[in-house]
Amino acid sequence: MEIIYVYTRKRSEFGRPCSFSDRPAKVNVDIPPDPSMASGFILRNPVDSSVQHTSDMSEHEVNTERVEVESRGVNHVEGGWPKDINPQEVEQTIRFRKKVEKDENYINTITHLGALMEHCVKQNNAINIYEEYFGEEEVAEVEDEPPSAKTINVIRDPNVTKRTATHLSWHPNTCKKLAAAYSSLEFQQNTKEMSFDSYIWDLENPNKPELVLKPSSPLVSLEYNPKDSHILVGGCYNGQMAYWDTRKGGLPVEVSTVEFSHRDPVYGAIWLQSKTGTECFSASTDGQVLWWDIRKLSEPTETLVLDITRKGLLENALGAVTLEFEPTMPTKFMVGTEQGIVIACNRKAKTPPEKITSTYSGHHGPVYALARNPFYPKIFLTVGDWTARIWSEETKESSIMWTKYHLSYLTDGCWSTVRPAVFFTTRSDGTLDVWDFLFKQNDPSLSLKVCDEPLSSLRLQDNGCIVGCGSKLGTVTLLEISSGFCTLQRNEKNLVNAMFERETKREKILEARHREMRLKERARSEGQEMEVEEMPVESPHDVLERTRREFFEVIEAELQRRARAETQPLRGKVKDHAGEERAAQGEESQLPKDRGEEKEEKDAAKEL
Repeated sequence: MEIIYVYTRKRSEFGRPCSFSDRPAKVNVDIPPDPSMASGFILRNPVDSSVQHTSDMSEHEVNTERVEVESRGVNHVEGGWPKDINPQEVEQTIRFRKKVEKDENYINTITHLGALMEHCVKQNNAINIYEEYFGEEEVAEVEDEPPSAKTINVIRDPNVTKRTATHLSWHPNTCKKLAAAYSSLEFQQNTKEMSFDSYIWDLENPNKPELVLKPSSPLVSLEYNPKDSHILVGGCYNGQMAYWDTRKGGLPVEVSTVEFSHRDPVYGAIWLQSKTGTECFSASTDGQVLWWDIRKLSEPTETLVLDITRKGLLENALGAVTLEFEPTMPTKFMVGTEQGIVIACNRKAKTPPEKITSTYSGHHGPVYALARNPFYPKIFLTVGDWTARIWSEETKESSIMWTKYHLSYLTDGCWSTVRPAVFFTTRSDGTLDVWDFLFKQNDPSLSLKVCDEPLSSLRLQDNGCIVGCGSKLGTVTLLEISSGFCTLQRNEKNLVNAMFERETKREKILEARHREMRLKERARSEGQEMEVEEMPVESPHDVLERTRREFFEVIEAELQRRARAETQPLRGKVKDHAGEERAAQGEESQLPKDRGEEKEEKDAAKEL
């Protein structure tokens, strides 16, 4: 085995050096003067002339990186000898080595391994395998700067009749393009001159769209394919699904048939994690979730009815407003409904009723946003009515954390892609809220008034630094948030995980306590019902007698109370006006009189 290093060098840079010596001058050419040519010359006075026979040279300097050379060695420990050979005995090892070296397989094996070893040695000489390319991400120190956000771009709907920017989708490979879906979701507000177009914007040239998408019905949702950035899928206002190839222009390549599409607007359309990269699924307020393959978009490949009674009836289905899918959990997905209930589903269940695994109820109105935490997929965020809530899959009855009730309606929300403790929400008064619950739990860390009209959609770039907000009038505002919100803090993951676990444990304890109280209340109510059933049924005559007896007992008690009340003042008057003897006589004469009156009153009561 030979390791040869070949060095190359120009021929002029090596060899025998040139030696110069002095010698007498030698005339090579002699041109005699011609007096006849003197008449053709004009005498100039004065005359200055200079001749430079050297070549022009320039000097350049380059500052290259310093190369550090390290020496490394390999510690080889002898081993691999058979059990009957003692490595310490030189004669045994030499005898065994000669025996092995004579074997033909030994030569072939060494030749094969030598080529592999030579490749590894050359690779080690060329690449430092111990070099650390990425530092520890936890070490990043963030400057103490106040939370802030600045507007870097504003994109407006180019049409005269403004429409709502219902959905935003960033280009998967580069953050320089943004796809926006435009439609009017207000009932019977669509006019004839209202455009159906949606647009793909190039942020470096935001004055006009890079591509105009022309669907048959206004787009409510629009998503880039994460595997092929030229492909987009969109859900229409009339329930149809369509997909575009940007290389083929603005017209859809294929549109689903009306008979097999949704009956209501498609509020959610998400690409699935598949080998082909052509599968997606959609949800609508008609109560259905449909799976599609864009290679054959004429009809869905699978259907699920969102009936939480698990009977599969479309009339009992809950209308879907938002859809969530996490690629790390390819069989699970979640649906947010108009009724404020979040439905967790499993696509690979055997029967349709088993596909609906659980429900989470906590909002008073539609769930407009639903997103799993990118660092802890079992934790998810919901936005609806006046609050945003954080849930754990393990607690079904209530959320583990929630924001205060705002004065205006919340319209959308999403998690930060780089920090597990940060999420964003938009409000109907045009405000963007940035929450960092490690820093502050009661109020948002940053509230920014983006525009005067309601904000309708929200989407964050993968780098977590730029957020796009769509408004009701079709204006898309791009904001760059401060570095504190998009840089992972020291030990943040551990702190957030501990907070989620603590709050989940607390909710479990409260759930168990409420369950116990409900069981006690149910047992008490059942016991009272049994006592009522065991009591004998009274006849009308018995009821009349019992009522009469209770009435006279009340009358008698009242008469006795009055008699006692009249006796006490009379005794006081006799003691004041007479001596002890007369008082005693007065008491003796008075007592029989009182008893007689009492008897007469009793007789009168009996006659009644």
